[in-house]
Amino acid sequence: MKPPRRALLAAAAAALLAAGCGFRLRGAPQFSYRRLHLGFAPGSGIGAELRRQLRVGGQVELVDAPKDANVVLRVLDDAVDRHASVTTAAGQVREIHLRVRLRFMAQTPAGRELIPATELALGQDMSFTETAALAKESEEALMVRTMQADIAAQLLRRLAAAHP
Repeated sequence: MKPPRRALLAAAAAALLAAGCGFRLRGAPQFSYRRLHLGFAPGSGIGAELRRQLRVGGQVELVDAPKDANVVLRVLDDAVDRHASVTTAAGQVREIHLRVRLRFMAQTPAGRELIPATELALGQDMSFTETAALAKESEEALMVRTMQADIAAQLLRRLAAAHP
């Protein structure tokens, strides 16, 4: 059975309209510089994720010394907070609020500010039960890693927009 001619024309018109709207996928960020120094502490989850994302892109070389870089990322605060947000009358925790926070700034080695002090933060609530504490611990670690990856992606886009 052949599709009606009107349906084909409508589908073609919709495809032309969507193509003309300017939509395109974000794609990999383009950097205007070649060498970057990251000021993360050695055990930082966001730092590890950002290094991984930069290695995949392959456009920027990570250097150890700030003086060898075109752009220096200074990490002012990198924290994961966890607190009970809902408790029962008996004092048992029923919900935990997780928050991943990063404060940073970017500058040239000479000290010219490219990105002023900025804070990126994500939070998420998680139900909690003492009977499934081990499973909830794994769930919490996964949620924290996901939020850290999201913050690293946001930071990557901001670093790509900085022009020394």
